[in-house]
Amino acid sequence: MSDACHLGRTAGGRRTGAVLLLSTFTFVASGAALSLSGDAAAHRVTQKGRAFAPGAITLRAGESIAIVNDDGELVHHAYLEGPDFSFDTGEQLPGSKTVVTFPKSGQFTILCGIHPKMKLAVSVK
Repeated sequence: MSDACHLGRTAGGRRTGAVLLLSTFTFVASGAALSLSGDAAAHRVTQKGRAFAPGAITLRAGESIAIVNDDGELVHHAYLEGPDFSFDTGEQLPGSKTVVTFPKSGQFTILCGIHPKMKLAVSVK
């Protein structure tokens, strides 16, 4: 494949930058708690074959989802931009996991900065 999202190549997507490897750090970005540690999440969403699976998920305010890159060679970059709730995983290498906690109710769409057709609908009650 000649895709720019393979490992070792520059990402040609919406956002680019160096890969940041974290092991047990937790940080907060615009109201979303992100963690790259072994934190347990109520729900798991995979990124494989240029798609989120499942493509839609419902949770309660305060619950978390683990966004996992299950692609063998593709890099992904999940993000959500909203007026009062945002997060950005940065480039996710295969096998990486990011846990995101949704603190409030609402309808959200998570996108991939590298694969623009990837969308995950999140309904938080």
